[in-house]
Amino acid sequence: MSNIPRSYSRLTAEALLLLGKQIRLARRQGRMSQHDLAARIGIARSTLQLIEKGHPSVAIGLVLEAATLTGVDLFVPEATTLVPQLERTDDKLALMPASVRKPTRVADDDF
Repeated sequence: MSNIPRSYSRLTAEALLLLGKQIRLARRQGRMSQHDLAARIGIARSTLQLIEKGHPSVAIGLVLEAATLTGVDLFVPEATTLVPQLERTDDKLALMPASVRKPTRVADDDF
C-alpha cells in the first residue's frame, strides 16, 4: 500500500466540511459538549473533533450517528456545490459562544 494521501473531489470535500460544521452547530445549539456527544456515540473526543472538521478518514457510520444524534438533516437533493451552505453555517457558528458548558442547576425554592 502507498502512503500517498487519497485525493477527493471538491464536492466531496465540501460535503464533508459542511456536514462536520452542521454537526458542530447542532451540538452547540443543543448545548451538548463534545465529551457528552462523543460518549453517546461511543467514540473518543478526538474522533468527534475529526468529524466536526470534516476529516475524510472517519468511518461514515460514526459521522451519520453524530448527525442523527444532533438532529442534522442528512441529504440535499441535486447539489452541485455546497459553498452557500458552508457560508451560512460559518455565519451561524460565528454567532455561537466559543465554548459550551452544561447549564447549572437552579435550586427550586418554591414551597
